[in-house]
Amino acid sequence: MTKDRLVSLSYCLILAANFLLYFGFYMLMPVLPFYLTEVYHTQSSMMGFALSCYTIAALTIRPFSGYLLDTFARKPLYILAYSIFTAIFAGYMVAGTLAVFIILRVAHGLAFGTVTVSGNTLVIDITPSSRRGEALGYYGLSNNIAMSIGPMVGLFMHDAGLSFNVLFMASLSSCTLGLVCAGLVKAPVKPQVKREPISLDRFFLVKGIPAGIDLLLLSIPYGMTTTYVAMYARQIGITKGTGLFFTLMAVGMAVSRMFSGRQVDKGRIVAVISFGIYLVCCCFFGLSGCRWLMENVPGAAQYVFFGIALLLGVGFGTMFPAFNTLFVNLAPNNKRGTATSTYLTSWDVGIGAGLLLGGYIGQVSTMDTAYFAGACLTVVSALFFNLKVGPHFEKNKLR
Repeated sequence: MTKDRLVSLSYCLILAANFLLYFGFYMLMPVLPFYLTEVYHTQSSMMGFALSCYTIAALTIRPFSGYLLDTFARKPLYILAYSIFTAIFAGYMVAGTLAVFIILRVAHGLAFGTVTVSGNTLVIDITPSSRRGEALGYYGLSNNIAMSIGPMVGLFMHDAGLSFNVLFMASLSSCTLGLVCAGLVKAPVKPQVKREPISLDRFFLVKGIPAGIDLLLLSIPYGMTTTYVAMYARQIGITKGTGLFFTLMAVGMAVSRMFSGRQVDKGRIVAVISFGIYLVCCCFFGLSGCRWLMENVPGAAQYVFFGIALLLGVGFGTMFPAFNTLFVNLAPNNKRGTATSTYLTSWDVGIGAGLLLGGYIGQVSTMDTAYFAGACLTVVSALFFNLKVGPHFEKNKLR
């Protein structure tokens, strides 16, 4: 039986647009804590707030963007949000106070929340349903490639003594090129849909709430990792090559996505997610133990630290396309935007909580304690998925 064609010009363009958007995003992520410390002399607790307001804004707008995507044409909203997201990098270069920076972060989060929901939904629209898991897997792979290069480039530029304005300009240039690619994507004409009365399920996929809670629990330690792991490495004595952590994590995601998407298309969504949860659970316990290893077995600590990065990537890369497909399969076709926004909202709530929790625990205790707390949350997630989420999905899935 011949497979439906996956690769098209529009699909390649939206992959490129997604990569360039996330490259600009990830290049700044590990550098911003240093920016806040060096420029504004921000304390850890305030740093957590300043960084998490971006995510809070993104998750606030996601339900509304999902509703708009299911009601109006999707590509114009995608281009508008992408344009605003790009322009705000220029704003960072002229922000003179912490208050202005926080306002810009909120605006950036609103644009990011909209552009990511729009992009994910457009990918579903322009690819065949029989290869949806694979399409979402490769789409997410473009994020991971950006994640492997962006933080490493950002940390290298910072360590080389380049100014933060140079970093902001690099992100602005990346996203400007991505905006050009996004503008060239040809989206299918969206059929007219009957306007329904506004209700809760137009903003949140109610059937996806159990899965959303589970995903939230997993994203809390992930948020701690993407933002604070470079600082954690320096705290425990790993001073060189911290950018490699992100590269290895992205490599793990890339490799796992190439296989997990195909397994998802074969109907093994629950099994794929379960495997990923078990793996990241072990990794976070290992990450929290790296301080002890560095103090007692320093020769092995670095190998364990970077090995965990690779395995974390495999675990999350396995779960991402599976969770995304799970939400979409719980929703009718006219609520794809709502399903995608619920998936991403759940993720963002956890990321924001991880930024706040990581910053707070890092101030009152140590980052290894924060990662241990995150590991405990993944245990709760594993239990909740097996007892509630998996059976709920099998009972309520539409396809």
